Amino acid sequence: MARSAPVLLSFRRTFALLLVLVVLPSAGLSGFGVLAIINERAAVEKRLQVAWAGTLDQLSEELLLTLQKARFVEGPDGLALVSGEGQRLSESAFRFKEGRLDVGDPALRGALEAALPAIGTLPARIVFFSLAVDRSAVMLATERTGGNVRGVRLSVEKLERALEAAVSDTAIGNEPVHYSLLPVVARRERGEGLVGKLVSEVVQVRESALGPSVLAEEVLSPPLQDFRLAVVSTGEDPVARASTRNRVVYSVVLGLFYLTLTFGVIYTARTLYREARLSRMKTDFVSLVSHELRTPLTSIRMFIETLALGRVKNPEDSAQVLNLLMGETERLSSLIERVLDWSRIESGRKLYQRELVPVGALVDKAVAAFTTQRRDAAVNLDVQVAADVPLVSVDIDAIAGALLNLLQNAFKYSGEDKRITLIARGRGRWVKLIVQDHGVGIAPRDRKRIFERFYRVDNLLTRRTEGSGLGLAITRKIVEAHGGRISVESEVGKGSRFTIKLPAEKS
Repeated sequence: MARSAPVLLSFRRTFALLLVLVVLPSAGLSGFGVLAIINERAAVEKRLQVAWAGTLDQLSEELLLTLQKARFVEGPDGLALVSGEGQRLSESAFRFKEGRLDVGDPALRGALEAALPAIGTLPARIVFFSLAVDRSAVMLATERTGGNVRGVRLSVEKLERALEAAVSDTAIGNEPVHYSLLPVVARRERGEGLVGKLVSEVVQVRESALGPSVLAEEVLSPPLQDFRLAVVSTGEDPVARASTRNRVVYSVVLGLFYLTLTFGVIYTARTLYREARLSRMKTDFVSLVSHELRTPLTSIRMFIETLALGRVKNPEDSAQVLNLLMGETERLSSLIERVLDWSRIESGRKLYQRELVPVGALVDKAVAAFTTQRRDAAVNLDVQVAADVPLVSVDIDAIAGALLNLLQNAFKYSGEDKRITLIARGRGRWVKLIVQDHGVGIAPRDRKRIFERFYRVDNLLTRRTEGSGLGLAITRKIVEAHGGRISVESEVGKGSRFTIKLPAEKS
């Protein structure tokens, strides 16, 4: 575990840099997206306000023109205000005579009592104005004659019907709408910041759901400033529909962005970790190969110095030293050749000379090389080649070398029990070469990684055993280059079973 600490530390630094350079700016971009979603309703309302601006101006002018043509009429029902076409525009009347207010509407009485000082100074003509009453408003028409004032409360509904009749051809688009005169209500100021905007948005949506769907509005000019002329949708709220559609689009885009970002960060993190681990493995490999090269070189130099100084007088001792020198030389040559093989395989310069080969000849070549290398070792090798095994089209030297790697591993990791079984048999489209030992076995967590380059199982036996961590990686590359597969079955303490599957040639 201590060996992987620098790898993890380097990976954490790099991943932290990735978060700073990618995730934080992305979070800021997402914040802008959230603000765009919040402000979408306001943007839609602004577009509708611009679209309806001309119509609202025309409606305001029409309302003023209608009121200018109106006149007071005394009838059986009392005082009333009628339009130029004779349409009644008022709903209740009042009089102010000799300092006394005569009005039957209690709500209207309260508004008039508050405005009595101003009513006495009205000009001697018909005057229209509005008064605010709590969260509502009233629209009045008055006429002063001497010290007396008579007046009426205008009917908002009748004024709206008059506007509908006058400008019925001014609708924008196909939206069903209604023109309304609504009181001007003081609106709560929007809070600053993201939280304030969110709260304001929730309040606005709730008001839109409970009240009329106002598409556009315009406050009337004084003295009718307590009313606003509004375009109200009578069908589905187009503001809600448009803003909801755009919010869905924004949400989907943000979701895809976050999904892509998450995938990219995970993929990049895995790549960074893999590269950091690979860099560490390469460093370990260089250290391991240096150690493995130093051992035979030291032995070779010692044997040469012994012969050069004439310390060996007996011919039998000289022959023994020469044999040991030859063994160390073969060991050094094998290690160098393995590294060169891996370099050629990784760079794509490894060429295979394929030919039709009997499986028995392939097995004999691997066994001969193995027994030559282990001629002084006590090994029990059982070779079983089926009689009906078909031919294979392979590079005999490459596949024999791969099989030799498996035999050498079986010997090195067998502990005291050096029983090894080599089986060759054909089944269907495949030829199987099986190497089975009775050694220490491989833990489940290591089985998927033993074919990786430079990887070695970390246990007491492997630490005592020479190796570069390239044998199984080279074997897998060679087998896969021939269209085959290699697999392993193992149980800790009971041995391992490696299987090479090669495509069989048709008869």
